[in-house]
Amino acid sequence: MWTFMLLGLLCASASASAIQARSSSYNGEYGSGGGERFSHSGLQLEGPITAIRVRVNSLYIVGLQVRYGKVWSDYVGGKLGDLEEIFLHPGESVIQVSGKYKYYLRKLVFVTDKGRYLSFGKDTGTSFNAVPLHPNTVLRFISGRAGLFVNAIGLHWDNYPSNYPSYPSNC
Repeated sequence: MWTFMLLGLLCASASASAIQARSSSYNGEYGSGGGERFSHSGLQLEGPITAIRVRVNSLYIVGLQVRYGKVWSDYVGGKLGDLEEIFLHPGESVIQVSGKYKYYLRKLVFVTDKGRYLSFGKDTGTSFNAVPLHPNTVLRFISGRAGLFVNAIGLHWDNYPSNYPSYPSNC
């Protein structure tokens, strides 16, 4: 009798786990196959995305760096061009990324849940538009390929980390 009850309890537990809502999704890789791979997957544990640095020249997205919580990722890409830096407001998250590419990334537009459009680069090339697959999820980290320029980008979405405070933007 106890064996059947234990078996039933285990089956019910397994069924409940199987139907839990999924929240993570991925878009990309947008761009070309050149350059070296990079991933910020471990940095998402530092907190939500709080700032973005993008280096651009007259044709391409040259380099990229993202701040997770209070920790900046390693810079990827080249060194020539103008460096632009945008801080997200406390509690603000990226909910859509669009852009253009041809051989290298040419444009990136980060759209936030506060209605801001953070645009970098030139409006030429093949278009892409990335949004999370699941509702109420945000951009948690990026990956891609980079060399002298940012060759490609991948976008990873999941729930906003509930165990992190809203960081002041200038920390």
